[in-house]
Amino acid sequence: MGRTSPYPEEFKKDAVALYRAAAGKRTYAAVAADLGITAESLRTWVGLAPL
Repeated sequence: MGRTSPYPEEFKKDAVALYRAAAGKRTYAAVAADLGITAESLRTWVGLAPL
């Protein structure tokens, strides 16, 4: 069993939507820095989110 994320699901969904809205014009790192999270967290959320 993995550990519980400190981020609520709504925050994760909004972060994924923000990254996808950039349509390739911004990197994971750039979007993540704006949100105060790691690029790897954002990359994982995008990979797990439905299209």
